[in-house]
Amino acid sequence: MFQRSIIKELQIWANQDSHKPLILRGARQVGKTVAVNIFAGEFDRYVYLDLQKEDDLNIFKQKLPVKQLVQLIALKKNVDLSSGKRLIFIDEIQNSPEATGILRYFYEELPEVYVIAAGSLLELMMDYKQVSFPVGRVEYRYMYPLTFYEFLNAMGKNLASDYFSAIPVPRLAHKTLLELFHTFTLVGGMPEIIQKYRERPDIIILKKIYEGIMTTYLNDVAKYARSLTIGALLRHAIESAPLEAGKRIKFQGFGNSDYRSREMSEVLRTLERAMLVKLIYPTTSVQIPAQPDLKKSPRLQFLDTGLLNFRANLQVSFFEYNDLHSFYQGKIAEHIAYQEIIASDSLTDQKPAFWTRETKQSNAEIDYLLPYRNILVPVEIKAGKSGSLRSLHQFMDRVEHPWAIRLYAGEIGVDRVRTTKGKSFYLLNLPYYLSGKLNAYAEWFISENPTI
Repeated sequence: MFQRSIIKELQIWANQDSHKPLILRGARQVGKTVAVNIFAGEFDRYVYLDLQKEDDLNIFKQKLPVKQLVQLIALKKNVDLSSGKRLIFIDEIQNSPEATGILRYFYEELPEVYVIAAGSLLELMMDYKQVSFPVGRVEYRYMYPLTFYEFLNAMGKNLASDYFSAIPVPRLAHKTLLELFHTFTLVGGMPEIIQKYRERPDIIILKKIYEGIMTTYLNDVAKYARSLTIGALLRHAIESAPLEAGKRIKFQGFGNSDYRSREMSEVLRTLERAMLVKLIYPTTSVQIPAQPDLKKSPRLQFLDTGLLNFRANLQVSFFEYNDLHSFYQGKIAEHIAYQEIIASDSLTDQKPAFWTRETKQSNAEIDYLLPYRNILVPVEIKAGKSGSLRSLHQFMDRVEHPWAIRLYAGEIGVDRVRTTKGKSFYLLNLPYYLSGKLNAYAEWFISENPTI
């Protein structure tokens, strides 16, 4: 068991004057149950209900009023829930329409009782059973595999973690943090993997665990496949997604198949709702809001880069190269950066955005657009010299502000750059292990360079 950043969000939620029941969203095996169990140590009374178990499920089938329900829970679990700071955790809540329906009454009639609910296949199972959460009566938080910061703490790298938290990171820590980030990118952020790697840092013995996690996701297909045909499509999508991750995809023939566009579009969106993948669409906008263009090909993001490496047999490459941009066409560097960016926001389920400009003469693409106050700051995930970032120059010629960011393997630094059309701008060069801290670094960067 190790600390997760989501626990701070749970503490903020619990300390609000008015706290609605909280729904913790996340794919299977990202550590939701463990995180809540750790958080429960801050309460006087704690009850854990696993709605995969018949006894716990039957508690809600009686359809009791909420106050009587809590009394029954207390009786069944032999826990006094009449006083003190009380937390009820309802795990795998998607298995009970009755449990989801009664959440609103906790908020309305028993606000003194704290309630957290979680489920790995939440929206899918609830669609299947035609139930919904009470709108306006619950809050949401989102949980992902471990971030690099969480990985450092889990591995006991406390001093490295302290240096990582400083803005800017001291130069003396760069090489160590870069090496640790390569290790993190290699193994990924799945808690079971990191637990085993912490005990014995041997990538070979992790293969059975990676295989087990992927098998679990494949077995889950039966829970949200309404037919054998859809089941086959879902299995193909799960097996192919890590191999296509980091790329812009087409639904037609996805994963070297004969499947049609409509079929694969539906199953990939199903996996997206299960939080195994994200379909990230480009925008052509250079201003807020960056409206995604759903007519263009999306970029596919898989749950975890470690699983991607395992499925694509890329693990040996990490021992051959010092720069993540040096293999797999730089897709691993982009994928882990996106993974860090996505995991940095536990309050919303908003997707990152990337920018494209497609003409008959040439195409341009910016890897990520960072919303900062009322502007979009372009972020390129690239090796090479700052003057060779052609797409970045094209973007900067279209905006009024003078700030851009590059993620790469080098040290922190700021360059003064001029586009081919003569516009001068500042380029913040950041090592890619800082991908999850872009907001904080944008604040620092722009405050240090307010005008050109």
